[in-house]
Amino acid sequence: MPQRPRLRFATVLIVVLAAAIPITAAFVGLPAYLGGDGAVEHTNTLFSVPPERARLRAIGPTDDLEAGLQRAFDPAEDFQPVADPQPGYWLAEHGEPGQTFEQYVASEPHRPDQQRNRLYILPLGEFDPNHKPSLADLQLCAEAFFQMEVRVLPPVKLDDPALTNRINRHTGKRQYLTGDLLEMMRQQLPEDAYCMLGLTPEDLYPKEEWNFVFGMASLRDRVGVFSSARKGGSLTDNPPSAQQESLTMRRNCRTLLHETGHMFGMQHCIYFSCLMNGSNHLEEADSQPLHLCPVCLRKLHWNRGDPGFVTRRYRQLEQAYKTLGLDDEAAWIARREARIAGGNSSE
Repeated sequence: MPQRPRLRFATVLIVVLAAAIPITAAFVGLPAYLGGDGAVEHTNTLFSVPPERARLRAIGPTDDLEAGLQRAFDPAEDFQPVADPQPGYWLAEHGEPGQTFEQYVASEPHRPDQQRNRLYILPLGEFDPNHKPSLADLQLCAEAFFQMEVRVLPPVKLDDPALTNRINRHTGKRQYLTGDLLEMMRQQLPEDAYCMLGLTPEDLYPKEEWNFVFGMASLRDRVGVFSSARKGGSLTDNPPSAQQESLTMRRNCRTLLHETGHMFGMQHCIYFSCLMNGSNHLEEADSQPLHLCPVCLRKLHWNRGDPGFVTRRYRQLEQAYKTLGLDDEAAWIARREARIAGGNSSE
């Protein structure tokens, strides 16, 4: 069985939430660095936390914006600078330069238009009818977050012999090569799709040297894929507790939104604690928020081109998070809404 990736993308691919067992990270669009296992002394020479002036410069000038948007993009006390990464964390092993708002605009990312104006979720493989979160839950989350119609397509079986797969030596579970899945999805992309995200209960890996990957997306080809296998479910046979179900919901929503953010052209964030931070493992991912920082929120606002986007999005996202049981994020959004309206976000 072939083990080499068969990527035919002529664009940058972003590895999202990478292997939990760190190894040499060589992949398309990422420089190669020797990863540690967290047991070595922290000698981080790849990343330095950007100072405040660099964070503000990444947001860009806001003087010409109306007062509500100025407050929306003001870091204030609601946004924390990105933390100095611990050994084994993403930025300790990947020297990413970051992407400012101005750099994002200059990159000319895809934007929804009259022809391509829907997000699609494509289930890949066999789903348990009791799978949590449900596809409807993820649809609700994505629609509120990106303020676009989201459609769930019929499931596609992973029985094509051309799809490279292997048995993971640590878990004994089958894994699928992400590049093959992305190529298959690219060929099935609906004409009216802004982008399409594949969701699978199967474990994934991006290349032979990696233990696993949570997800991967293309910045240009409008396709991405992520796995729910390591979010608290299919790698074990134990029924989840209510607390585990809540954590599983949060993890799946985070990866869904993070991956889709990449398909909107957003690279990993290095400025604030943000949904678009990279992550090497679940512990790191669980410490990161579901919300966008001012830099990335301004990118999404510009991409959608709607003056009322931020306030309408926050209002609908607060309700969606309450419905999904993500009460901490709903409360955070309520504080942001108060600040944007001219109130005190600490109330």
